[in-house]
Amino acid sequence: MESSSSTRRQATRQKLYEAAVTLIAEKGFSATTVDEIAERAGVAKGTVYYNFKSKTELFEELLRHGVGLLTASLRSAAEETAERGGTRVDALDAMIRAGLTFIDRYPAFTQLYVAELWRTNRAWQATLLVVRQEAVAVVEDVLREGVANGELSQEIDIPLTAAALVGMVLVAALDWKAFQPERPMDDVHSALSLLLHGRVSGH
Repeated sequence: MESSSSTRRQATRQKLYEAAVTLIAEKGFSATTVDEIAERAGVAKGTVYYNFKSKTELFEELLRHGVGLLTASLRSAAEETAERGGTRVDALDAMIRAGLTFIDRYPAFTQLYVAELWRTNRAWQATLLVVRQEAVAVVEDVLREGVANGELSQEIDIPLTAAALVGMVLVAALDWKAFQPERPMDDVHSALSLLLHGRVSGH
């Protein structure tokens, strides 16, 4: 059992993450101050520095935390599919859904993550690449198993295909949230599922 102080600390960190992600999504990293993060989270400024050495560290931990949640949900989607006796393609399909569910719950985080991925001069770039690789590795594992058991073509470039699937879900979901928010998730999932199954060509 976790002690009540560490549970409290986690709850505080969670509040700070939520405050930081919405502010940074609204104003950008540089324009967001620690004071504003503390105020939005409803905590004293000292609390921010008690939990994180700096605004940069807070942001780095936020990225780690958010992508960690995404990775865990992708992994559990794959594991649940395997327990049900589903195929590796079913697992990929379940992971697309898990990704959409994540983005539906954390749209501001996703937007921030996608934006930061392309900025190369940031202090947290190394952290970002590590956590991105953790998420992509979950998809790579399922692709590798699918190739090994003959479900998927031997010709697949596994790292690139995994990155493409993750990228497709992130970008398509942001597009959905921004431009077609009235569409139900099932609808978006079906569209991406068709791409996964290679049925776009109509053959």
